[in-house]
Amino acid sequence: MSDKEIIKQLTDSDFEKTIKEGVTLVDFHANWCGPCRMLAPVLEQVAKEVKGKAQIAKIDIDTEQKTASHFQITSVPTLILFKNGKEVNRLIGLRNAEAVKDFILAAV
Repeated sequence: MSDKEIIKQLTDSDFEKTIKEGVTLVDFHANWCGPCRMLAPVLEQVAKEVKGKAQIAKIDIDTEQKTASHFQITSVPTLILFKNGKEVNRLIGLRNAEAVKDFILAAV
């Protein structure tokens, strides 16, 4: 599995199915967002460290507007943590790997 495959790219149509079971961190991002691009390697590192405990996914707010609107995303990057389909917490803005990992593991 390559690093790119460790983080699932979501769409409006597969979002609900993906977050339904277990712990999932979803990165609401945009291609034009500098902090979002800086967060990408951080999420790849964390995804390897939490593999088997939680999954990490990304959704582009420009192409998947229905989901972004549903969760009232007004700033990117926004990280929303889901457990069994329910939002349990969210972070807004760039974070380091340790902060993201701790954020995820608090829900596991």
